[in-house]
Amino acid sequence: MKLIFMLMLILISAAHTAGADTVENEALADAIFKAEGGMKATYYYGIRSVKYDDLADARRICINTIRNNRVRYAKWGYKTHDTYLSFLQSRYCPTTGKLSSAERRLNGNWLRLVKYFLHKKEVT
Repeated sequence: MKLIFMLMLILISAAHTAGADTVENEALADAIFKAEGGMKATYYYGIRSVKYDDLADARRICINTIRNNRVRYAKWGYKTHDTYLSFLQSRYCPTTGKLSSAERRLNGNWLRLVKYFLHKKEVT
């Protein structure tokens, strides 16, 4: 009986955690969408490296990127970045590498804007 109870607790906990990640991924995708210019953007969600058909397809790519980078951060990204969001920025909207000074400056605002839109959603 105790074993069944323990298994039920584990399953409920796992389902709750998975649901929380889904909600967090959705909220983060919303914040990225706004930070990247929303409906006025030339590239939805700032996605330029992968071809997509429409807004829904771009959102799916964004959420996959968020999800995949959560795994990367847990495996090794935490060693070089203090937070998941700073790690995500390094992958999603980098400020180093083969970038013009204008791109570096523009990309440098990404983390601040994403945090702003995440916080704004929590408040409203």
